[in-house]
Amino acid sequence: MLSVFVPTFFLVSLTPGMCMTLSMVLGMTQGVRRSLWMMAGELCGVGLVAAASGAGVAALMLRQPELFAVFKWLGGLYLAYLGIMMWCSRGRMAIPLDSMEMPPASRGQLALQGFVTAVANPKGWAFFVALLPPFLDAARPLFGQLTVLIGLILSIEFICLLLYAAGGRSLRRLLGKTHNLRLLNRFAGSLMIGVGGWLALG
Repeated sequence: MLSVFVPTFFLVSLTPGMCMTLSMVLGMTQGVRRSLWMMAGELCGVGLVAAASGAGVAALMLRQPELFAVFKWLGGLYLAYLGIMMWCSRGRMAIPLDSMEMPPASRGQLALQGFVTAVANPKGWAFFVALLPPFLDAARPLFGQLTVLIGLILSIEFICLLLYAAGGRSLRRLLGKTHNLRLLNRFAGSLMIGVGGWLALG
């Protein structure tokens, strides 16, 4: 079973989505090391969603879409606001245009972004509801099986987040050499706005 589960989830996780786009944006603007705080929040969110899905909670949540509505819109608007600030080269998420170093985004702010993006995504809940049951054996204790699967999920997700963050860092180096920091801020801001819209409207 695991020989099927691992490549399946790796391909799904590697596919561009909200969390991977967010990781690339922060790799661009904050660097891979500081992006680890966002990843920590995102992995906590993914773990929570996966555990709830395996326990059957997600089925109830998906039947009550209004439970998502407020959280989705608030999270989406927040990310879109950050994207607008980045597009204007303002705020702690943006790359400074001058030699003065701006205070970086706080660890808590980065972790909150990752957590909200993971938990407020209904598609993530639906995915785990569809993915996990075929790999669970009703004749065996549920806790042990979920522990192994969630451990694999978080490991694979972390690897993919690192790959996207490293790609963002490489893009910053490429554009930074041509002094197009404003362009880089606008590109990252546009992606962030897109993630916010995706979260709110998805």
